[in-house]
Amino acid sequence: VQLQASGGGLVQAGGSLRLSCVASGFTLDDYTLGWFRQAPGGEREEVSCISTSGISTYYKESVKGRFTISKDNSKNTIYLQMNNVKPEDTAVYYCVADSMFICTSVQGFGPRTADFDYWGQGTQVTVSS
Repeated sequence: VQLQASGGGLVQAGGSLRLSCVASGFTLDDYTLGWFRQAPGGEREEVSCISTSGISTYYKESVKGRFTISKDNSKNTIYLQMNNVKPEDTAVYYCVADSMFICTSVQGFGPRTADFDYWGQGTQVTVSS
């Protein structure tokens, strides 16, 4: 049972990347999904999330209008389309899945007292200026 993230790499500022995260051993249909990132020397921060229905999405302010989260239940995959990337987007990106947390457009996952059910292993995104 795992989440396998991929799609990271080195990209110039202004470019695009699409991160993917494939679930194995469980189906994503009933899970709230999201992406976190951790920059060198920084804390892990929530970037985006999507509700089980796919209707509600949340984006960190600094990525609004540039990143798009989506999912394909038929492929059991989560995506993060990153456009117009900036050097400050450089980080390791992690996908997450949880069967209990909810995602709202205002708070994202919101305050939590427990960890997510599943974390992906992380994929490095490096944006050069």
